[in-house]
Amino acid sequence: MKILIIEDDPKIRTYVGKGLKEAGHVVDLAEDGEIGLHRALHEKYDVLIIDRMLPLLDGLSIIKTLRGSGNLAGVLILSSLGDVDDRVTGLRAGGDDYLVKPFAFVELLARVEALGKRASLPLSAQSTTLKAGNLEIDLLAHKVRCNGKIIDLQPREFRLLEYLVKFKGQLVTRTMLLESVWDYHFDPQTSVIDVHISRLRKKLGDTGNTLIKTVRGAGYIVDDSF
Repeated sequence: MKILIIEDDPKIRTYVGKGLKEAGHVVDLAEDGEIGLHRALHEKYDVLIIDRMLPLLDGLSIIKTLRGSGNLAGVLILSSLGDVDDRVTGLRAGGDDYLVKPFAFVELLARVEALGKRASLPLSAQSTTLKAGNLEIDLLAHKVRCNGKIIDLQPREFRLLEYLVKFKGQLVTRTMLLESVWDYHFDPQTSVIDVHISRLRKKLGDTGNTLIKTVRGAGYIVDDSF
């Protein structure tokens, strides 16, 4: 993938750029908002990593300008602003994902690659329906069907299943789930995730047990290769 990093902190910019290159991606760097916007408008990128607080032009303004121009590249917002309102604002501005500093590079890489896969789909495939095996999630109607039968899920269970299926085939860490589904930026040291995973599996029956796999000590993965 071709990735643009717009980040004014030289240490983070260099560290992330180096890591992404080692993972086999082509990376361009921009140290302020104006340079970043110019490159994003004049070159084609699969994914953009954009800091919110930038010199000359802030990250949200960049994203709004890009979306206004029809740019559909995946956008990961990288920021030290981690309150729920900050993240909601970033996503509503047109960001696809939001990662709070400090972060683990392995999680950033997983999120970037997931965005790249989604961006590479033809427009016809970028629908409001997610599928995994015989499971289908209607994002607009907030309905889940398994083997053609509607499954009654609580809102939190729906969000959890949606997030797992969006990252189908990839490891989803407990940290990713806590941040994205529960809005926690710390580990509450409870079994809240395990309890909800157990409920999901039970409601989905044999499909849930086969589809949602536990990676001991790391997280979960949706595997529909069966």
